[in-house]
Amino acid sequence: MAGSGAGLGLGIDAGGTQTRWALAAPGGAIVAEGTVAGLSALQMGNASGRDTVRATFTELAAQVLPHGMPGRVQAGLTGFGGDSELLQRWLAELLHLDPQAVHFCSDMVIAYRASFAPGEGYLVYAGTGSIGAFIDADGVFHRAGGRGVVLDDGGGGFWIAKEALRHIWRREDEQPGSWHGSPMAQAVFDYVGGDDWAYSRQFIYGQERGAVGKLALAVAASAERDPVAAAILQGAGRELARLAQALLTRPDSATGRGPKRVSRACARRASELHPMIMAAMRAALPPATPLTQTAGGAHHAAARMASQPEPKNKT
Repeated sequence: MAGSGAGLGLGIDAGGTQTRWALAAPGGAIVAEGTVAGLSALQMGNASGRDTVRATFTELAAQVLPHGMPGRVQAGLTGFGGDSELLQRWLAELLHLDPQAVHFCSDMVIAYRASFAPGEGYLVYAGTGSIGAFIDADGVFHRAGGRGVVLDDGGGGFWIAKEALRHIWRREDEQPGSWHGSPMAQAVFDYVGGDDWAYSRQFIYGQERGAVGKLALAVAASAERDPVAAAILQGAGRELARLAQALLTRPDSATGRGPKRVSRACARRASELHPMIMAAMRAALPPATPLTQTAGGAHHAAARMASQPEPKNKT
Protein backbone atom coordinates (compact mmCIF):
# COMPACT_ATOMS: atom_id res chain seq x y z
CA MET A 1 0.00 0.00 0.00
CA ALA A 2 1.11 3.55 -0.69
CA GLY A 3 0.10 4.57 2.83
CA SER A 4 -2.44 4.00 5.56
CA GLY A 5 -3.70 5.41 8.84
CA ALA A 6 -6.26 7.73 10.30
CA GLY A 7 -4.82 10.76 8.53
CA LEU A 8 -6.03 9.79 5.07
CA GLY A 9 -9.47 11.08 4.13
CA LEU A 10 -11.60 9.46 1.45
CA GLY A 11 -13.98 11.73 -0.42
CA ILE A 12 -16.76 10.39 -2.62
CA ASP A 13 -18.93 12.36 -5.04
CA ALA A 14 -21.66 10.00 -6.25
CA GLY A 15 -23.84 11.20 -9.09
CA GLY A 16 -26.22 9.49 -11.45
CA THR A 17 -23.69 9.37 -14.28
CA GLN A 18 -20.41 8.70 -12.47
CA THR A 19 -18.98 8.31 -8.98
CA ARG A 20 -15.66 10.03 -8.32
CA TRP A 21 -13.42 9.31 -5.33
CA ALA A 22 -10.23 10.86 -3.97
CA LEU A 23 -7.82 10.24 -1.09
CA ALA A 24 -6.36 13.27 0.70
CA ALA A 25 -3.42 13.43 3.11
CA PRO A 26 -3.78 15.41 6.36
CA GLY A 27 -2.44 18.57 4.72
CA GLY A 28 -5.04 18.35 1.96
CA ALA A 29 -2.85 17.01 -0.85
CA ILE A 30 -4.70 14.57 -3.12
CA VAL A 31 -2.71 11.34 -3.22
CA ALA A 32 -5.01 9.20 -5.39
CA GLU A 33 -8.32 9.40 -7.23
CA GLY A 34 -10.52 7.39 -9.56
CA THR A 35 -14.01 6.72 -10.84
CA VAL A 36 -16.62 3.97 -10.69
CA ALA A 37 -20.20 3.70 -11.93
CA GLY A 38 -22.84 6.23 -10.98
CA LEU A 39 -24.92 5.89 -7.82
CA SER A 40 -28.13 7.32 -6.43
CA ALA A 41 -29.75 7.02 -3.02
CA LEU A 42 -32.97 6.31 -4.91
CA GLN A 43 -31.54 2.90 -5.85
CA MET A 44 -31.86 1.87 -2.21
CA GLY A 45 -35.62 1.63 -2.68
CA ASN A 46 -35.55 -1.83 -4.27
CA ALA A 47 -33.51 -5.03 -4.07
CA SER A 48 -31.95 -4.71 -7.52
CA GLY A 49 -30.86 -1.17 -6.83
CA ARG A 50 -29.37 -2.13 -3.47
CA ASP A 51 -27.40 -4.91 -5.14
CA THR A 52 -26.06 -2.38 -7.66
CA VAL A 53 -25.03 0.05 -4.92
CA ARG A 54 -23.29 -2.71 -2.96
CA ALA A 55 -21.43 -3.88 -6.08
CA THR A 56 -20.31 -0.34 -6.89
CA PHE A 57 -19.09 0.17 -3.31
CA THR A 58 -17.13 -3.09 -3.65
CA GLU A 59 -15.45 -1.85 -6.83
CA LEU A 60 -14.70 1.51 -5.22
CA ALA A 61 -13.07 -0.13 -2.19
CA ALA A 62 -10.98 -2.34 -4.48
CA GLN A 63 -9.66 0.79 -6.21
CA VAL A 64 -9.04 2.75 -3.01
CA LEU A 65 -7.35 0.27 -0.66
CA PRO A 66 -4.17 -0.30 -2.73
CA HIS A 67 -3.43 3.41 -2.18
CA GLY A 68 -3.98 3.36 1.57
CA MET A 69 -6.61 2.68 4.20
CA PRO A 70 -8.60 5.85 4.96
CA GLY A 71 -9.36 6.84 8.52
CA ARG A 72 -12.50 8.76 7.65
CA VAL A 73 -14.94 8.97 4.73
CA GLN A 74 -17.06 11.91 3.55
CA ALA A 75 -19.49 10.85 0.83
CA GLY A 76 -21.92 13.00 -1.10
CA LEU A 77 -24.74 11.01 -2.70
CA THR A 78 -27.33 12.27 -5.15
CA GLY A 79 -30.90 11.76 -3.97
CA PHE A 80 -29.75 11.42 -0.36
CA GLY A 81 -32.55 11.99 2.14
CA GLY A 82 -30.81 11.34 5.46
CA ASP A 83 -31.05 7.56 5.90
CA SER A 84 -27.46 6.32 5.80
CA GLU A 85 -27.20 3.46 8.31
CA LEU A 86 -27.06 0.65 5.75
CA LEU A 87 -24.82 2.64 3.41
CA GLN A 88 -22.43 3.39 6.28
CA ARG A 89 -22.31 -0.25 7.31
CA TRP A 90 -21.59 -1.51 3.81
CA LEU A 91 -18.84 0.99 3.07
CA ALA A 92 -17.28 0.63 6.51
CA GLU A 93 -17.15 -3.16 6.14
CA LEU A 94 -15.48 -2.93 2.74
CA LEU A 95 -12.94 -0.34 3.92
CA HIS A 96 -12.34 -2.00 7.33
CA LEU A 97 -13.58 1.03 9.26
CA ASP A 98 -15.89 1.80 12.14
CA PRO A 99 -19.25 2.85 10.61
CA GLN A 100 -19.08 6.04 12.69
CA ALA A 101 -16.08 7.10 10.57
CA VAL A 102 -18.26 7.09 7.41
CA HIS A 103 -20.41 10.18 6.85
CA PHE A 104 -23.00 10.68 4.09
CA CYS A 105 -24.63 13.89 2.93
CA SER A 106 -26.27 15.25 -0.20
CA ASP A 107 -23.90 15.50 -3.14
CA MET A 108 -24.82 19.17 -3.32
CA VAL A 109 -23.27 19.89 0.09
CA ILE A 110 -19.82 18.84 -1.08
CA ALA A 111 -20.36 20.39 -4.51
CA TYR A 112 -21.06 23.71 -2.80
CA ARG A 113 -18.04 23.35 -0.54
CA ALA A 114 -15.88 22.73 -3.61
CA SER A 115 -16.92 26.13 -4.97
CA PHE A 116 -17.69 28.41 -2.03
CA ALA A 117 -17.35 28.97 1.67
CA PRO A 118 -20.73 29.16 3.45
CA GLY A 119 -22.53 32.38 2.57
CA GLU A 120 -20.15 33.25 -0.25
CA GLY A 121 -22.19 32.54 -3.37
CA TYR A 122 -24.93 30.65 -5.19
CA LEU A 123 -24.27 27.39 -6.96
CA VAL A 124 -26.11 26.00 -9.98
CA TYR A 125 -25.19 22.41 -10.66
CA ALA A 126 -26.12 20.59 -13.85
CA GLY A 127 -25.21 16.94 -14.21
CA THR A 128 -27.78 14.26 -14.95
CA GLY A 129 -30.25 16.51 -13.12
CA SER A 130 -30.05 20.14 -11.99
CA ILE A 131 -30.33 22.13 -8.78
CA GLY A 132 -29.55 25.55 -7.34
CA ALA A 133 -27.92 25.62 -3.90
CA PHE A 134 -26.88 28.09 -1.24
CA ILE A 135 -25.37 27.35 2.19
CA ASP A 136 -25.68 30.39 4.40
CA ALA A 137 -23.23 31.58 7.05
CA ASP A 138 -25.08 29.54 9.68
CA GLY A 139 -24.63 26.36 7.64
CA VAL A 140 -28.29 26.13 6.59
CA PHE A 141 -28.80 24.58 3.15
CA HIS A 142 -31.19 26.35 0.74
CA ARG A 143 -32.25 24.88 -2.59
CA ALA A 144 -34.10 25.65 -5.79
CA GLY A 145 -35.14 22.82 -8.10
CA GLY A 146 -33.52 19.43 -7.82
CA ARG A 147 -36.93 17.74 -7.72
CA GLY A 148 -35.91 14.79 -9.88
CA VAL A 149 -35.94 14.04 -13.59
CA VAL A 150 -39.55 12.87 -13.69
CA LEU A 151 -40.83 16.16 -12.32
CA ASP A 152 -38.32 18.73 -13.57
CA ASP A 153 -34.50 19.05 -13.30
CA GLY A 154 -34.59 21.45 -16.26
CA GLY A 155 -31.26 21.99 -18.00
CA GLY A 156 -29.67 18.75 -16.80
CA GLY A 157 -28.47 15.92 -19.00
CA PHE A 158 -31.65 13.87 -18.65
CA TRP A 159 -33.76 16.93 -19.54
CA ILE A 160 -31.65 17.54 -22.66
CA ALA A 161 -31.96 13.89 -23.70
CA LYS A 162 -35.73 13.92 -23.13
CA GLU A 163 -36.17 17.15 -25.11
CA ALA A 164 -34.18 15.73 -28.02
CA LEU A 165 -36.12 12.47 -28.15
CA ARG A 166 -39.43 14.30 -27.75
CA HIS A 167 -38.64 16.57 -30.69
CA ILE A 168 -37.38 13.73 -32.90
CA TRP A 169 -40.43 11.52 -32.37
CA ARG A 170 -42.94 14.33 -32.71
CA ARG A 171 -41.29 15.18 -36.00
CA GLU A 172 -41.47 11.53 -37.04
CA ASP A 173 -45.21 11.55 -36.22
CA GLU A 174 -45.71 14.45 -38.60
CA GLN A 175 -43.23 13.47 -41.30
CA PRO A 176 -41.97 9.87 -41.12
CA GLY A 177 -38.34 9.53 -42.18
CA SER A 178 -37.48 13.16 -41.46
CA TRP A 179 -34.71 12.01 -39.14
CA HIS A 180 -32.54 11.39 -42.20
CA GLY A 181 -32.20 15.16 -42.60
CA SER A 182 -31.43 15.87 -38.96
CA PRO A 183 -27.84 15.62 -37.70
CA MET A 184 -29.17 15.52 -34.13
CA ALA A 185 -31.57 12.66 -34.86
CA GLN A 186 -28.83 10.73 -36.64
CA ALA A 187 -26.49 11.18 -33.66
CA VAL A 188 -29.22 10.24 -31.18
CA PHE A 189 -30.31 7.14 -33.10
CA ASP A 190 -26.71 6.06 -33.45
CA TYR A 191 -26.32 6.40 -29.67
CA VAL A 192 -29.48 4.50 -28.70
CA GLY A 193 -28.87 1.72 -31.20
CA GLY A 194 -31.23 2.32 -34.11
CA ASP A 195 -34.02 4.40 -35.65
CA ASP A 196 -36.92 2.12 -34.71
CA TRP A 197 -39.09 3.36 -31.83
CA ALA A 198 -38.28 0.18 -29.90
CA TYR A 199 -34.67 1.36 -29.43
CA SER A 200 -35.70 4.78 -28.11
CA ARG A 201 -38.37 3.24 -25.88
CA GLN A 202 -35.92 0.78 -24.33
CA PHE A 203 -33.35 3.53 -23.87
CA ILE A 204 -35.56 6.13 -22.18
CA TYR A 205 -37.62 3.71 -20.08
CA GLY A 206 -35.21 0.85 -19.48
CA GLN A 207 -32.02 2.65 -18.46
CA GLU A 208 -30.92 4.25 -15.20
CA ARG A 209 -31.33 8.02 -15.29
CA GLY A 210 -27.56 8.56 -15.41
CA ALA A 211 -27.25 6.44 -18.55
CA VAL A 212 -30.08 8.39 -20.20
CA GLY A 213 -28.39 11.66 -19.25
CA LYS A 214 -25.31 10.68 -21.25
CA LEU A 215 -27.39 11.04 -24.43
CA ALA A 216 -26.90 14.79 -23.95
CA LEU A 217 -23.38 14.27 -25.27
CA ALA A 218 -24.79 13.25 -28.66
CA VAL A 219 -27.08 16.30 -28.68
CA ALA A 220 -24.16 18.59 -27.89
CA ALA A 221 -21.99 16.98 -30.57
CA SER A 222 -24.55 17.89 -33.24
CA ALA A 223 -25.32 21.43 -32.03
CA GLU A 224 -23.05 23.16 -34.55
CA ARG A 225 -24.84 21.43 -37.44
CA ASP A 226 -28.41 21.21 -36.19
CA PRO A 227 -30.40 24.29 -35.11
CA VAL A 228 -32.79 22.15 -33.06
CA ALA A 229 -29.93 20.75 -30.99
CA ALA A 230 -28.59 24.28 -30.52
CA ALA A 231 -32.02 25.47 -29.39
CA ILE A 232 -32.25 22.64 -26.83
CA LEU A 233 -28.86 23.55 -25.36
CA GLN A 234 -29.83 27.23 -25.22
CA GLY A 235 -33.06 26.22 -23.50
CA ALA A 236 -30.97 24.29 -20.97
CA GLY A 237 -29.01 27.46 -20.22
CA ARG A 238 -32.22 29.39 -19.60
CA GLU A 239 -33.47 26.64 -17.29
CA LEU A 240 -30.26 26.88 -15.24
CA ALA A 241 -30.54 30.66 -15.13
CA ARG A 242 -34.01 30.23 -13.64
CA LEU A 243 -32.51 28.29 -10.74
CA ALA A 244 -29.97 31.02 -10.08
CA GLN A 245 -32.67 33.70 -10.25
CA ALA A 246 -34.83 31.77 -7.79
CA LEU A 247 -32.05 31.88 -5.21
CA LEU A 248 -30.86 35.41 -5.93
CA THR A 249 -34.29 36.99 -5.56
CA ARG A 250 -35.54 34.88 -2.65
CA PRO A 251 -36.06 36.84 0.60
CA ASP A 252 -33.39 36.27 3.21
CA SER A 253 -34.77 33.49 5.42
CA ALA A 254 -32.87 34.74 8.44
CA THR A 255 -33.92 38.39 8.43
CA GLY A 256 -36.97 38.50 6.17
CA ARG A 257 -35.69 41.80 4.78
CA GLY A 258 -36.00 41.40 1.04
CA PRO A 259 -33.70 39.81 -1.55
CA LYS A 260 -30.18 38.75 -0.63
CA ARG A 261 -27.39 40.79 -2.16
CA VAL A 262 -25.71 39.03 -5.06
CA SER A 263 -22.31 37.85 -3.97
CA ARG A 264 -21.35 35.44 -6.72
CA ALA A 265 -23.05 32.82 -8.83
CA CYS A 266 -21.30 29.73 -10.10
CA ALA A 267 -22.32 27.08 -12.63
CA ARG A 268 -20.68 23.67 -12.36
CA ARG A 269 -20.51 20.95 -15.00
CA ALA A 270 -22.76 22.84 -17.47
CA SER A 271 -19.82 24.33 -19.33
CA GLU A 272 -18.33 20.88 -19.87
CA LEU A 273 -21.13 19.88 -22.26
CA HIS A 274 -21.18 22.86 -24.64
CA PRO A 275 -20.40 26.61 -24.43
CA MET A 276 -23.91 27.41 -25.73
CA ILE A 277 -25.34 26.45 -22.35
CA MET A 278 -23.24 28.93 -20.40
CA ALA A 279 -23.76 31.65 -23.01
CA ALA A 280 -27.55 31.26 -22.78
CA MET A 281 -27.38 31.22 -18.98
CA ARG A 282 -25.39 34.46 -18.92
CA ALA A 283 -27.80 36.11 -21.34
CA ALA A 284 -30.80 35.16 -19.20
CA LEU A 285 -29.37 36.56 -15.95
CA PRO A 286 -29.27 40.27 -15.02
CA PRO A 287 -26.14 41.91 -16.52
CA ALA A 288 -24.74 42.74 -13.06
CA THR A 289 -24.74 39.10 -11.92
CA PRO A 290 -21.17 37.84 -11.46
CA LEU A 291 -21.17 34.38 -13.01
CA THR A 292 -18.24 32.02 -13.06
CA GLN A 293 -17.93 28.45 -14.21
CA THR A 294 -15.98 25.59 -12.70
CA ALA A 295 -15.47 21.96 -13.58
CA GLY A 296 -15.29 19.04 -11.15
CA GLY A 297 -13.54 18.83 -7.81
CA ALA A 298 -16.30 17.93 -5.34
CA HIS A 299 -14.58 14.61 -4.58
CA HIS A 300 -11.41 16.55 -3.76
CA ALA A 301 -13.35 18.84 -1.42
CA ALA A 302 -14.94 15.82 0.27
CA ALA A 303 -11.55 14.14 0.68
CA ARG A 304 -10.11 17.24 2.33
CA MET A 305 -13.15 17.45 4.63
CA ALA A 306 -12.58 13.81 5.58
CA SER A 307 -8.86 14.37 6.22
CA GLN A 308 -9.60 16.94 8.95
CA PRO A 309 -9.38 15.79 12.60
CA GLU A 310 -13.13 16.26 13.03
CA PRO A 311 -15.74 16.15 10.23
CA LYS A 312 -16.84 19.64 9.34
CA ASN A 313 -20.19 18.53 7.99
CA LYS A 314 -22.51 15.82 9.23
CA THR A 315 -25.47 16.76 7.04
